[in-house]
Amino acid sequence: MARYITKKNRCSRGHRNPNSRKKTCSSTECGRRNYSLYVNRVLKEVVPQSGISSRTLDIMNTVINDIFERISMEASNLMYFRNRCTLTPEDVQKAVYLLLPRKLAKHAVAFGSDAVHRYVHS
Repeated sequence: MARYITKKNRCSRGHRNPNSRKKTCSSTECGRRNYSLYVNRVLKEVVPQSGISSRTLDIMNTVINDIFERISMEASNLMYFRNRCTLTPEDVQKAVYLLLPRKLAKHAVAFGSDAVHRYVHS
């Protein structure tokens, strides 16, 4: 019985759940990225004569970080439930389908797959 448990949890290095690991720093100061530059670039590409306030940029940054965190947690859980050690693109796609509404998820997966394909073949 003990062998089965250690073999089952070999990927999580002694932790039963990958989300139960102790965090070394708070989520507000560690792992948060600032996407303001990218939001500005996309906005200027879509509507060149329009601008955006810094408060709105902060809100957009918070939304992007929140969605990223939710998708990564769900993908990590899917990886754990499948007893895998490697996060695959299928895990991320399934997480997107689980978290986002149907049409938005379909567009997000299509654009994400296209971006990965262009990156790999460049």
